[in-house]
Amino acid sequence: MTGILAAFEQLVRSRHSVRAFADRPVEPELIDRLLQAACQAPSAHNRQPWRFAVLNSSEARIRLAHQMGAQLEADRLADGDDPRPVGADVARSRARIAGAPVAVLVCLTMEQMDVYPDEKRSRAEYLMAVQGAAMAGENLLLAAHAAGLGGSWLCAPLFAPSVAREALGLPASWEPQGLVLLGWPAAPGRERGRRPPAEVTVYL
Repeated sequence: MTGILAAFEQLVRSRHSVRAFADRPVEPELIDRLLQAACQAPSAHNRQPWRFAVLNSSEARIRLAHQMGAQLEADRLADGDDPRPVGADVARSRARIAGAPVAVLVCLTMEQMDVYPDEKRSRAEYLMAVQGAAMAGENLLLAAHAAGLGGSWLCAPLFAPSVAREALGLPASWEPQGLVLLGWPAAPGRERGRRPPAEVTVYL
């Protein structure tokens, strides 16, 4: 047991977000294995609210990158931001999404979740679905790292869920939560500091 825990600790500590990928395809069989790991995540009532859209084709990634970039640009300009840095941000976002060998849009659905007549319990049920989708995304990232792939999680779909859904022709019940970019790393991810447990934990 100690050896398994040590191996897991090493896996978790060595995983960093990777945004630069080699020009090398990711085998579909490997993606299937990663999704199997993602689907082992826990979820409220075991409803498994996660849904995945795998963007294997460059056309799908470019389409998503273009339409989400257009929404980002419109939102930022409506805020009164300087068009020059906005244009640079949009270009960087588009290049990052379009340039990844594979992208997986992690979504949630409320179709199998419980329904309540009041807002308080409805909100809690929705958050449970969010948690389930997020844990599936974490499983996906850890499995990718274990396989030698690099990956990163982008929250951008939360700011344009309908745009992402429409760009990919997904069902109306699929709510985009995050975009996982995957590929063989061209460079190692940057290590970032983490707060120690003592700073974020209370024992009662």
